[in-house]
Amino acid sequence: MLRKQHYIQACAHLSIFLYWGWYWRTVYESAWLIVAQLLFAYAFDSLLGWWRRGTVTIGFGPFPIVFSTNLFLWFKPDWFYLQFALIAVAFAAKEFIRWVKVGQGAHIFNPSAFTLTVFSVALLLTGTSDTTWGQDIAITQFYPPHMYLFLFLVALPGQYLFGVTTMTMSAVVTTYVFGLMYYAVTGTYLFFDSYIPIAVFLGMHLLFTDPSTAPRTELGRMIFGALYGLSTIALYV
Repeated sequence: MLRKQHYIQACAHLSIFLYWGWYWRTVYESAWLIVAQLLFAYAFDSLLGWWRRGTVTIGFGPFPIVFSTNLFLWFKPDWFYLQFALIAVAFAAKEFIRWVKVGQGAHIFNPSAFTLTVFSVALLLTGTSDTTWGQDIAITQFYPPHMYLFLFLVALPGQYLFGVTTMTMSAVVTTYVFGLMYYAVTGTYLFFDSYIPIAVFLGMHLLFTDPSTAPRTELGRMIFGALYGLSTIALYV
């Protein structure tokens, strides 16, 4: 089952890894670990499908889940076995947390966003964020020149084809306008060095834009995007 949203998103993610890795070589050094996650994802997803429905579906589905998860969080080598748990939770959420949407069964949450939320909250509550490259990822994604423009350009095909432009636009505009007002009042950036952090900008373009979990109406997408932007501000504060 070759779905356009899967392989187009995978190409966008791969482009980011290649460009980002040129300026932070840990990305290239971790390439084989990403391949290992992909193999695990295909095996785990196949076993879930075989157990639940008696069928195995092969396509590009695991690529955007594994890639988008690794664009935000991966464990350091001594703790890397937990990365496979991260991927397993994503596929389990996709399989078990479902509803009927427009007459068809669909997963409720973006699998990558769901597992990132679960593990990030656990890391924060236990004070173990240093077992991951999370902070380094958030910092080094700003290393490549013109990174905001690059992210915008690689996200354009998906924005055009899958109707999620209003989600991204409202998220970016909401966060940017709030940042402008904050700067006007305080004389400094809310996020220290920018109106929108690079990792948040990446999430607005290539994480929460899963068409399978996006609202169906344009108004719903605009509200969803604005709430996404406001939530990043509230959580940061």
